[in-house]
Amino acid sequence: MENTFIKYEKALEIIERYAFKIKKEKKSILSCDNRILNENLKADRDFPPYDRVTMDGIAINFSSYENGNRNFKVESTSAAGSPELSLKNPSNCIEIMTGCMLPKNTDTVIRYEDLDITENVAKINDVKLKKWQNIHFKGSDIKQDEVIIESGKVISSAEIIVAASIGKDYLSVVKLPNAIVISTGDELVRIKETPKPFQIRRSNVHGIQNSLKKWGLDAELGHLPDNKIKMKEKIESYLSKFDLLIFTGGVSKGKFDFLPDVLEDLKVKKHFYKIQQRPGKPFWFGSIDDKKIFALPGNPVSSFVCLNIYIKYWINYSIGTSNKKIYVELLNNVKFNPDLVYFPEAKIYYQSNGNITAEVILGNGSGDFVNLVKTDGFLILPQNKSEFKKGEKYEFIPYREF
Repeated sequence: MENTFIKYEKALEIIERYAFKIKKEKKSILSCDNRILNENLKADRDFPPYDRVTMDGIAINFSSYENGNRNFKVESTSAAGSPELSLKNPSNCIEIMTGCMLPKNTDTVIRYEDLDITENVAKINDVKLKKWQNIHFKGSDIKQDEVIIESGKVISSAEIIVAASIGKDYLSVVKLPNAIVISTGDELVRIKETPKPFQIRRSNVHGIQNSLKKWGLDAELGHLPDNKIKMKEKIESYLSKFDLLIFTGGVSKGKFDFLPDVLEDLKVKKHFYKIQQRPGKPFWFGSIDDKKIFALPGNPVSSFVCLNIYIKYWINYSIGTSNKKIYVELLNNVKFNPDLVYFPEAKIYYQSNGNITAEVILGNGSGDFVNLVKTDGFLILPQNKSEFKKGEKYEFIPYREF
């Protein structure tokens, strides 16, 4: 194999060397999902901020119950959001609602299910009570000024709840690259167009754009014709506006695959071009200044493989989130003779014993994007062997929620 082809592991090493530099920006919590937090979030007060009632019912002074009292006159009522009340007579009770402040001079909450309330008197049923029951104590979750969430955390709905609770409507997050996804080729038409017999609709770019969005990165879309001069003009314009350019198509050995030559003419430094893998051998990566350029194969499955295995890895490595390795057990035997790392599509099953198994489902080559609908991700089968047996475990890269 010609020496321009590099190994899968070497490609990952090179990608790591060209991670993007971390910058930060302020974003509304409404648009922070899946972004990376770039500040510590501290409690602005104790949580909970007061002794909080956790059941609807009554609050009593436990000493009265210990002294044999089972009938408590309702002295007043406290609702969530109302100021703190105070029990005046220890033989009485205060009717309380979930979320309200525990009234002064009370220390035990009894739920309605354990009571009968008639003519403003609460009678305790034959139940066993404990002092301090049904109370969420002030500061028991976290104390004021303690860090709740550390910088570097991936923001989910849980982190947004915390941010809102401490009064943070905007968060400092890692600023991701300004990106564009660019299709190439005169055979490609827009989604709403009716293709001629020799044309197809642009599809790769929409899948790539959606995947990037899931990873917290918004991207615009562009298109290049099979014209070297026009390609150069457009790419030059893209390089002036975007930090990350992802091309799909135009990197093979066809007569109209001008992209590698155009990038070279524009002084983009090539870091690698081809990888010892299937699918997706013609995969180009380079940079100019702080801008990064990935040129994926045009075939849909090849493009999707390189996106999920390499570009996702590059994003995660750059922002410092772990690229967790997932291993699954083969459900069927697989043979693959070429001396290449192999990324077959596979469907995942969750077994009752806790194991995750994978069935390899082969389509009709790297142009069969329909087969992607039947599967959940790609296996990584190493190139140092040709037979992969049922029951063996291999790394799995999901492209669905896992």
